[in-house]
Amino acid sequence: MEALDHILVVDDDRELRSLLAAYLQKQGYRVTAVADGKTMRAAMSSSHPDIVVLDIMLPGEDGLSLCRDLRARSEIPIIMLTARTDETDRIVGLELGADDYIPKPFNPRELLARIKSVLRRARSLPENLKPDHVSQFRFANWSLDTATRNLISPDGVVVALSGTEFRLLRIFLDHPNSVLARDQLIDLMLSRDAGPYDRAIDVQVSRLRQRLGEGAREPGIIKTVRGQGYVLAVHVEAASA
Repeated sequence: MEALDHILVVDDDRELRSLLAAYLQKQGYRVTAVADGKTMRAAMSSSHPDIVVLDIMLPGEDGLSLCRDLRARSEIPIIMLTARTDETDRIVGLELGADDYIPKPFNPRELLARIKSVLRRARSLPENLKPDHVSQFRFANWSLDTATRNLISPDGVVVALSGTEFRLLRIFLDHPNSVLARDQLIDLMLSRDAGPYDRAIDVQVSRLRQRLGEGAREPGIIKTVRGQGYVLAVHVEAASA
């Protein structure tokens, strides 16, 4: 018998936890529902879920901090929940590595659709996008350590990357000298229904260029192909783990 996908729900609202657990179980999933970061970590170590649904507003360690910690240790898909209306939280969550974001209140059917979409996207990634396939990239005298997510400049300086910047650079490095359309980049980085954040792909490319010490007028590493998208226009060497 095929194993059921296992969803870990982390939310301090007992009623919502019970509602989501009952609904998702009825839809054919195995569900573990916990109230805080401590019990989330215990569940992660004992049951290895396939996806985490994580509330931002939690007692003790908040969801953004937990998201950062999860992403530093694994590539498990993460969907974040919040009752806040400030879009800043949403952008911060995505930059920390969350795969999707749903504001409260929401219809459980919407969450189900997001879960299916995120799992499908995560499982459709080609092998060369998986974190354990390559340990280090070298390009244009720069290097990227995929385990620590450290970007090292030609002068040996460690350049900090947000979660979104790391993902974007990783995608370019896996597809050197190939033109990537904006829609392709969005599909690989975020869910298709990411709303206004979709339109920020040009901003993310600009930020990544700044990390690489490039100006917008004559970039030498990530070039704009007018009417098509972007291309990493340098030779890339990859070392396996």
